[in-house]
Amino acid sequence: MTTLKSILILCAVLGSATGAAAAQATVHVEPASFQGPRPLADQTAKAAIRDYIESWQSLNAALDGNRADLLDADFVGDAKDKLMAAIQEQSRLGIRTHYEDRAHDVQIVFYSPEGLSIELTDTVDYDVQLLDHDKSQGMQRVHMRYLVVLTPAELRWKVRVLQAEAE
Repeated sequence: MTTLKSILILCAVLGSATGAAAAQATVHVEPASFQGPRPLADQTAKAAIRDYIESWQSLNAALDGNRADLLDADFVGDAKDKLMAAIQEQSRLGIRTHYEDRAHDVQIVFYSPEGLSIELTDTVDYDVQLLDHDKSQGMQRVHMRYLVVLTPAELRWKVRVLQAEAE
């Protein structure tokens, strides 16, 4: 019973901190809805959204394979720390989670004056499957809204904050 309780707690943490691979997901991007001191170039907005959506693929691979190293290319800071902790807990419990992205509804809501962060919201639909020692424990459809903060690094935008919000 303790293991089942731990799995349910972990699923709740993952449900509030993760998403799914974007290979077949539909992505709808709302026009930016902010007035700020710094204009957001169309090319910058497209790159940020592209990198953000791609981060869901590495997130899925990391959680499905219990490999925290797969987060390195797309996550930094708080988001990376929380996801690494979730992967360590999964591994300790002998479980994996597999995500299948369905849809993203993304809107950029803030661009910092110095260009060091972009905040967006994303309403995501995805399926999550829990595997306990490679045996499926079921699948659940999830509809979740996320607050996301991206930061530029090297040649791409990385996810620094990935936080579920109540709708």
